[in-house]
Amino acid sequence: MASRVQEFNEFRSKMNKRIRDIDNRAIKRFFGVDTLTYERGALDAKTKEMLGLAASMVLRCDDCVSYHIQQCKSSGVTDEELYDVFSVALVVGGSIVIPHLRRGVAFLDELNAGTSS
Repeated sequence: MASRVQEFNEFRSKMNKRIRDIDNRAIKRFFGVDTLTYERGALDAKTKEMLGLAASMVLRCDDCVSYHIQQCKSSGVTDEELYDVFSVALVVGGSIVIPHLRRGVAFLDELNAGTSS
């Protein structure tokens, strides 16, 4: 059985390819803006990913939380830094963030265990 990390990555890749094949300028431009937003600017990419993670938790998007956890880890964010991000999201979003914190920590644990390969 595939891990949650593996399933997430496979589905995301499959659907992003499918969406990129759609001939719709607005969708393509939005995807482009999303990519550009997380590139280094006045803030480094690591900081931007941490901001994206906090916002995703407050907005309660589990797919976004999973994605930003992976991007944070790829950008060199430590688990201790991630827990600080989680705490900011909890303070900003309140107790409604707790279920997303649970799933985010479970995703991080699985990612750290290396079950995504």
